[in-house]
Amino acid sequence: MQFHQLSAKTKFRKSRRVGRGGKRGTYSGRGIKGQRARAGARIRPAERDILKKIPKLRGYKFKSFRLKPAVINFSRIAKKFKSGDLVSPESLLKAGLLSRIKGRVPEIKILGGGDMTKKLQFKGVTFSASAQKKLSAKNA
Repeated sequence: MQFHQLSAKTKFRKSRRVGRGGKRGTYSGRGIKGQRARAGARIRPAERDILKKIPKLRGYKFKSFRLKPAVINFSRIAKKFKSGDLVSPESLLKAGLLSRIKGRVPEIKILGGGDMTKKLQFKGVTFSASAQKKLSAKNA
C-alpha cells in the first residue's frame, strides 16, 4: 500500500469560521455587540478610574522648612509676669505660654496685641513693628 492509496475513515469537513476563539459558535461567548464583544477592547481597571478622579496638584509649590517663631501678645505676657521680671524663651516656657517645638525651645516674636502696663525686661526675643512702637512710647 502506498501513500496515494490511503483513504480517510471519515470524510473531512471544514468547520465554519464564524466567531473565532474556540468551539462556542457564532459569538464565541462574547455576547452580541458592545465594548466587550469587540476585538482588542480592554476594560479599564476600577483603580485607574479612582486615580483619575483625584484632584491633581498643579504647578510648583515650595513649603519652607524654616521654623517660624512662636508668637505671643503683650496681653498674655502681662497676665503671667510681675513688674520687673525677665521675659525670655525659657521663662515663657515655665509660665506655660508656649511649648517646645520638636524638643527645642522655639524663637519668640512678641506682637503688640493688648496694653503693656508693667515694666518688664526682655531677653532673646524679637518684636513686631507695633510692639516695638508700644515699647518705645512706654520708655520715652
